[in-house]
Amino acid sequence: MNMTMKIAVAENSAIICSGVTSILKRLPDLRIQPFEVYSLESLKECLKMDKIDMLIINPAFGGFFDISKFRAEIIDAHIKIVALVSSYVDKVVLGKYDETLSVYDNNDVLYDKINRLQNSPEKKSEDGNELLSTREKEIVVCVVKGMTNKEIADNLFISVHTVITHRRNIAKKLQIHSPAGLTIYAIVNNLIEIGEVKKNLV
Repeated sequence: MNMTMKIAVAENSAIICSGVTSILKRLPDLRIQPFEVYSLESLKECLKMDKIDMLIINPAFGGFFDISKFRAEIIDAHIKIVALVSSYVDKVVLGKYDETLSVYDNNDVLYDKINRLQNSPEKKSEDGNELLSTREKEIVVCVVKGMTNKEIADNLFISVHTVITHRRNIAKKLQIHSPAGLTIYAIVNNLIEIGEVKKNLV
């Protein structure tokens, strides 16, 4: 495997974090560049600076890691998010992650899980609505209402650049490249009432 995987390890315990990154560097047949992250601010900076392929994170990171909010706001949807478990975590919470690693997993188990995640396709759903994050759904509704990128940015308190990035991701995920197509999608998936968008179907 020639490509180098960039993996961020977010864990409050320096001992656990350093231990995981040390093991990642020694895994055979995998080229991994790990990053140690100790705060939410550092995590955000890490995601801005480097194109991360995988995030291994303690569900209790920073007091409480809101993975649903994180997935909704994250731009790179390809990033696999793995729960790093060192104590009891509710199964419902763990179900929101792509994989679970335990501090008790040995090198072989760690290798198998990372290798499988690296080669697994992005999750897809027959229900296209589930492919989009909460923020992307909001943007679809704004587009269907006929708002410009500037108006969407002002309405959602984000930059125009972020709106454009989200719209690009939406088009890629749904393979829909026109406002009329998004209008039909929004109606079918109950994101908006048909009465609000009649003018866009003409």
